[in-house]
Amino acid sequence: MTVSGHQLIGQTSHQGDQAALEPVDPATGKRLEPDFPGASRKDIEQACSLALEAFGEYRETSLEARANFLETIATEIEALGPGLIERAMAETGLPKGRIEGERGRTCGQLRLFASVVRDGEWLDVRVDPALPERQPMPRLDLRQRHIAVGPVAVFGASNFPLAFSVAGGDTASALAAGCPVVVKGHPGHPGTSELVGRAIQQAAKACQMPNGVFSLLFGVGNEIGQALVANPCIQAVGFTGSRRGGLALAAIAQQRSVPIPVFAEMSSINPVFILPEAVAARTGSLAKEFAVSLSMGAGQFCTNPGLIIGCRGKALEAFKQAATDAVAQADAQTMLTSDIHAAYTQGIERLSGNANVQCLASGEEGVVSNACQPRLFTAHASDFLIDETLQQEVFGAASLIIECEGLEEMQRVAESLEGQLTATLHMDEGDMGAAQSLLPILETKVGRILVNGWPTGVEVCHAMVHGGPFPATSDSRTTSVGSAAIRRFLRPVCYQNFPDALRPHALKEANPYRLHRLLDGEREA
Repeated sequence: MTVSGHQLIGQTSHQGDQAALEPVDPATGKRLEPDFPGASRKDIEQACSLALEAFGEYRETSLEARANFLETIATEIEALGPGLIERAMAETGLPKGRIEGERGRTCGQLRLFASVVRDGEWLDVRVDPALPERQPMPRLDLRQRHIAVGPVAVFGASNFPLAFSVAGGDTASALAAGCPVVVKGHPGHPGTSELVGRAIQQAAKACQMPNGVFSLLFGVGNEIGQALVANPCIQAVGFTGSRRGGLALAAIAQQRSVPIPVFAEMSSINPVFILPEAVAARTGSLAKEFAVSLSMGAGQFCTNPGLIIGCRGKALEAFKQAATDAVAQADAQTMLTSDIHAAYTQGIERLSGNANVQCLASGEEGVVSNACQPRLFTAHASDFLIDETLQQEVFGAASLIIECEGLEEMQRVAESLEGQLTATLHMDEGDMGAAQSLLPILETKVGRILVNGWPTGVEVCHAMVHGGPFPATSDSRTTSVGSAAIRRFLRPVCYQNFPDALRPHALKEANPYRLHRLLDGEREA
């Protein structure tokens, strides 16, 4: 399958007529062919209108048909073979193993959502049968299910060109819920996006899905994204990116005549608390593991450990020295785009120019374009508590060690934190009391709490939460990874006193989907 530079709208494709994206290899700075002329206003309107037209039919497809569609998308992506891997490597500077692993994750989450759809628990069916003889008042027959909210606009992320992009978690969960999807492709990897988009097109055709169940648009600047969110056909938004970008889209969504939800994953520095007994017992291993987690993928992970918090003393000093040595030996790696590299450089300059911050280590200098040179800084907790700029995310391999006078100050640091995707506790048996004092605070601050691990790496499974209070996300009640992500794109509907012939399949007396429904408050076998 070749890359054409086309917009994909329903089952059609054509070249745009606006300013063109010019793909670039971030490691060499060389142009990649072809260019991607941007989508017009007419293209946006057509994609959104087709999605709305497809919605009525698609949301009532059988559970088996929708699950098969998701599985077919995964199969079509795998059928792209080495061409997809090579294009993604060229557009992102990421190594082959990383892209192959991400392809596996992408297809795995599509198949996970297929199993979720088949199971039907997401419908959350509740049946309260009529009680005509009840006194003092009879009860009518009441039945509830969840339905799809409508067409969803998805914004591809820069740092995961497959798993958080065209066929990533937002698209997979929206399609699983019964929502047609219009994707705004990320400008950093348009060729990769087109290849995956064509795989989805092919799957939709093979599975006889309605035209408009999927579209993919490209363009320069923010106009396409803004127009998508403002379009009245769109009923929800999935976004992964910067805080500024997420807030801008949320503002547009709220200014509509009918506001819609924006599920935005935005900013997180993922604090790691290294408690006294653990850091004393495992100084060397903790420092090495930290450096690996920090520099992995040039630090371009939303769960990168951007903050280390410990108590002042000999053990923390030993950790700082070991971490300094490990980071100093870390290799520079190509960042995804020149814009991301520029933002990283600005973040490093901001920390370096802060009189209360000391630079402990700089990694190896890069010899390629857009190279991320890892950095490690330190500051006192007293300064961190009064300087909000020290909580600003630096997207890349940069971290700040915070020295606390004791556990009480560590708790104050925890209480001062903004919302985060993750928090980590490194602890031994003797740290149990300290951990117990921190846990109630962290539960109100983050979506995932780890013990004796590192936050980079997000398992796609039923229990995972990849979300958190603002500004980690725009809605702390949701997750963008794991099977619960489907809930973002659903809403409940109650059917009162319906004849069985008129009831949706999930609510019929015969229970044709064989669901474990809640029947009069009791779970059916």
